[in-house]
Amino acid sequence: MPEEKNTMPDLGLDGLTIDLDSDLYQKKEEIPEEKENKPAPVNRVRSVSITRRHVSTYRRAFGETQLLDLLGFDFKDGESHHVITGGDIDGLSYLKVVLRQQPLDYCLMSTWCMASEDVYQIKDWLENGKIKTMDCYVGEIFPGSYILEYALLKPLIEKHGGRVCVFRNHAKIFAGFGPKFAFGIETSANVNTNPRTENGCITIGQDIYEFYREFFDQIRSFDEKRTGGSS
Repeated sequence: MPEEKNTMPDLGLDGLTIDLDSDLYQKKEEIPEEKENKPAPVNRVRSVSITRRHVSTYRRAFGETQLLDLLGFDFKDGESHHVITGGDIDGLSYLKVVLRQQPLDYCLMSTWCMASEDVYQIKDWLENGKIKTMDCYVGEIFPGSYILEYALLKPLIEKHGGRVCVFRNHAKIFAGFGPKFAFGIETSANVNTNPRTENGCITIGQDIYEFYREFFDQIRSFDEKRTGGSS
């Protein structure tokens, strides 16, 4: 029987290497002129988008300490910091980068799930004045599948003037403002540490904060529907 030949084309990739040990990659990118579409009215959630002009930096991090060191202490309006990660980096790691630069008057957090130790971290921030008020948006499974975490989180957030909103949610977002700047954080990582590769982006600007705040403010919680509450 004749020998079968490899019919795959030669893509010329023999010399290509990927450096997984590199901890820094930087690039600047110009984004087109800003334009914005506003969210739909209350109780009519639809897809929305925002386009900004800004300068981007790109980083690689393989642990929370390295993430904090790479992103530094001096965020400026109009910057976006894009990160690809591995190791012990979850959603709260990105928020810690912001909190090392300023306390927050307000922060919203959206996550599918979280662990009890994360609730205790948020408790520490609220009780020590690092965050004054926080709204938390969680997935529909959260009250039933994370019973302890929900029982800890809901009274804590409400005590400090915020709300816990349960709905069909899979977004991983932080947005807020403090005395120095407003921000938005987008990440694939939930608020629970895991060893998986995740991506994230911290953007500094009032517009991205307002974009997410307007959207999440209109969400009605499943709890509110059950108890007859209003949005």
